[in-house]
Amino acid sequence: MQTENRLFDDLARMANGAINTLSGVREEIESRLRERVERWLAEMDMVPREEFEAIKELAQKARAEQEDLTAKVAALEQKVAAMSAAPQAARRPRKAAARPAAKAAAEPKAGPAAGPATRRRTTKAKPAG
Repeated sequence: MQTENRLFDDLARMANGAINTLSGVREEIESRLRERVERWLAEMDMVPREEFEAIKELAQKARAEQEDLTAKVAALEQKVAAMSAAPQAARRPRKAAARPAAKAAAEPKAGPAAGPATRRRTTKAKPAG
């Protein structure tokens, strides 16, 4: 029976060694395959996952800011439209009232305070000397 135990012990050691060897080979194959895939992705100008996530986050922030600014611009446009509509309604009566005043200003003035020409005549002359 001792020979059988020895045989089983040898088989167990051999299987254990084979498993360790296969484990090392598996790790080596994985690392080589990873290197090849990384090299292939680098040649194709692919970005790493971390860079992609960072850029994605920046794009989401930019889109949110753009939507906020669009809403603000729309609100300001509404205010400007409301402000420009209100003065137009108020301007119409002012134009009618301003027309007679403009006609009166265009007419020549009469009388002693007619203008600068009459004032010049009344000033004293400087003595020569």
